[in-house]
Amino acid sequence: MTNKINKILIANRGEIACRVIRTAKERGIKTVAVYSDADKFALHVQQADEAVHIGGSASADSYLRMDAIVDAVKATNADAVHPGFGFLSENSAFAAKLEKEGIIFIGPGIRAIEVMGDKIESKKLAQKSGVNTVPGHPDAVPDADTAYTIAEQIGCPVMLKASAGGGGKGMRVANTLDEVKDGFTSAQNEARSSFGDDRVFVEKFIEQPRHIEIQVIADEHGQCLYLGERECSIQRRHQKVLEEAPSSFISDETRKAMGEQAVLLAKAVDYKSAGTVEFIVDAKEQFYFLEMNTRLQVEHPVTECITGLDLVSLMIDVAEGQKLPMQQSDIKLNGWSFEARVYAEDPDRGFLPSIGRITHYEPPTANSSTDSAGVRVDTGIQAGGEISMYYDPMIAKLVTWAPTRSEAISKMQSALDAYQIEGVQHNIPFLSALFAHPAFHAGELTTRFIEDHFADGFSSSEYQSDKCDKFALIAAVMQSQHRQRHPNCTDESLGDLHVIGGGQTQIISAEQRNTVETTWQPGQPLFTGLIDGEEIVIGVKRTENSWRLSHRGSVRSFQVMQAHVAQLLEHMPEKTIQDMSKYLLSPMPGLLMKLLVSEGDTVTAGQDLAVIEAMKMENTLKAEKAGTIEKVNATAGDNLAVDAIILEFT
Repeated sequence: MTNKINKILIANRGEIACRVIRTAKERGIKTVAVYSDADKFALHVQQADEAVHIGGSASADSYLRMDAIVDAVKATNADAVHPGFGFLSENSAFAAKLEKEGIIFIGPGIRAIEVMGDKIESKKLAQKSGVNTVPGHPDAVPDADTAYTIAEQIGCPVMLKASAGGGGKGMRVANTLDEVKDGFTSAQNEARSSFGDDRVFVEKFIEQPRHIEIQVIADEHGQCLYLGERECSIQRRHQKVLEEAPSSFISDETRKAMGEQAVLLAKAVDYKSAGTVEFIVDAKEQFYFLEMNTRLQVEHPVTECITGLDLVSLMIDVAEGQKLPMQQSDIKLNGWSFEARVYAEDPDRGFLPSIGRITHYEPPTANSSTDSAGVRVDTGIQAGGEISMYYDPMIAKLVTWAPTRSEAISKMQSALDAYQIEGVQHNIPFLSALFAHPAFHAGELTTRFIEDHFADGFSSSEYQSDKCDKFALIAAVMQSQHRQRHPNCTDESLGDLHVIGGGQTQIISAEQRNTVETTWQPGQPLFTGLIDGEEIVIGVKRTENSWRLSHRGSVRSFQVMQAHVAQLLEHMPEKTIQDMSKYLLSPMPGLLMKLLVSEGDTVTAGQDLAVIEAMKMENTLKAEKAGTIEKVNATAGDNLAVDAIILEFT
């Protein structure tokens, strides 16, 4: 029996809401958006056919309110609800409530959500179903002392993981026994805050691991298929940063074995809809069940790119009671795809979230200077949109496809070069550095990739791209074109140009033999052209009297001036910069969870001082240098504004 869906309410926000709306429109299905106070003018609200306000800005006051969402379904006469990911997508009580009201849930059955949403119960079922599992304790751990005892028995390193966790939240790795108790408490606190469920379990942490997951799709007629794998090993704080499909590591035999085990597990809970079975894979291709996500994954576009399938459309088919239109033998993997998660965060400041309004937004697919074939951008943001403190700081998912892995990487690098975002800090320079890394090109990936290759963090002002040596020349060319717009400027008045930046001064003279071909004009945010016959794309921003250039992870600022002006520069007074190292400031709006020091305490450089929760993640603030705590200006439980003074040092 089939149930035709004519109108879908999307119980979510941002890019995933826009993604579902896109497929629904292609199928001629009407859509309903829901929105909080903070999302009144959001893109998903504008794109839907109808929109319903469901409450305050905080998730608990809006997107997590089951009653408000059900009321919105009834008020708009929607037939079905698509939950997207996050929020209520894996909440069995929500699925049960919709079922009771006769509303179609575009997702799996209630039992599948209940069992697979609980990491402890899902592991027990996996073992029973013959799926490989990681050694560990089978039940939730009641307290930190018990976690310590279990870690002693299993042996470190161990993973402390929230049972209801996801998206990297509620997860800590204890490399030594000394780290177990604090790690358990942090995982428990984060899980309680994010999911309302503070159960934590302990398992062996696999060293040199790869995170590889299998996409499955199943219908109610007994058909369950696996759609290849995704490599999600590049992570920071257990949050995925880059994904690719297929994996360059596993063999066809391992792919088949993982796929078949994923199907076994799905069938064990009578699964229907799209879902993902995640595995941890060691250096010998031995794989172990990690968890099952009973929803659409953030990284689903890479699977769509290599299979040619629309997973959202297939989910709708299944929800209508239709049979899947293909069999396992029909699934063919074609080419290579990458996804980069573009976040509003500042890599130069320890990846702290960046909150504010996006003043300029132009993705690479909209830029005529970039080959947009094989480039896809899934976003819920546009110019004028706001990155709010209440939600995940994702701006977009940048996806590329090409026939080979190397071509897909190259296409991604070009797309990142052309991506233009202003108004908030973003992680594009860091993403560019990841895609440029030789170990990444070689496919030498583990979940410790960022820790191993960027052990000291990341600084875009220090990172050296392969075009940094051209920056001074480009700055000089742009300055020349900029000055020639002045009515009193002539070619003869330009003379030699002194380019100051990157810790040095370079002189660009008329005698210098470089051939520069470009159509760039002042005001354009991208410098594209040929330098000595070599193609180059450089991000450009004019800031007062300097040029800010960016390329593949490197960001530099340059001042360009004539010789007589440069000679006078050394006589200019230097601006006094206030020494802020004597203060610990809140880097973002957030809740002060813990204060780890008191007045009079002596601290060392790098010592943990306080823990702030923002955007559902705990952020530990450390001492920049040694000193003594002179004054404490905040207490645990305080809501802090940006740059609020927490501590003062002597």
